[in-house]
Amino acid sequence: MPAREYHEGLWQAIPAGLPPVDFALRARFLLEHVSAGMRVLDVGCAEGAFAAELARAGAQVVGIDVAAEPLARARERDRAQRGAGGLDLRLIDAQGPWDLPDASFDVVWAGEVIEHVADTSAWLSQVRRVLRSGGSLLLSTPDHGVLTRLRLALSARAVGARLAPRGDHLRFYVRATLVALLADFGFHDVHVHGAGGPPGARRLLLARATRSRF
Repeated sequence: MPAREYHEGLWQAIPAGLPPVDFALRARFLLEHVSAGMRVLDVGCAEGAFAAELARAGAQVVGIDVAAEPLARARERDRAQRGAGGLDLRLIDAQGPWDLPDASFDVVWAGEVIEHVADTSAWLSQVRRVLRSGGSLLLSTPDHGVLTRLRLALSARAVGARLAPRGDHLRFYVRATLVALLADFGFHDVHVHGAGGPPGARRLLLARATRSRF
């Protein structure tokens, strides 16, 4: 099955208008590191919830996704809220380079995206390419820290849910592996911390890293 059809099929099964998981927590983290006037790329923008928050904060936002269905929903929602001249939302090829200029963004935001990426090396290469020298990568991804791994070790049901054969999470990260990955791809000042619910609840990693200068 072509990648485009796969991603469209996933979105057809998701009801429209569902709030992004941990939206308030992730939006707060994102907006702490974005100022008005910054050029921000929202990678995997889905239905545009974070792109809309960035636009309200005065950022110049471009949202990209590999499926047309969430972008159509985002445009409909944006028109209802803001009218004409809304968000800049673009469909990209899941398996090719992004149709965006080099060094064209101050910030790249990828919320709950990297765990879905098959070719992480190619994906991070595109992130680096579109970020300006000294720009920031901000991302979130589920945390598979000690308590999560312990729960998986003790519960066959938890393992089955986390590693479901039809699941769309392809990668699983802990703080150390995410730090090492970003460092390997030329990012420095890498800061990754856990956030979210209490022990036993869903946790996520919030990462901030600076693109190395040319």
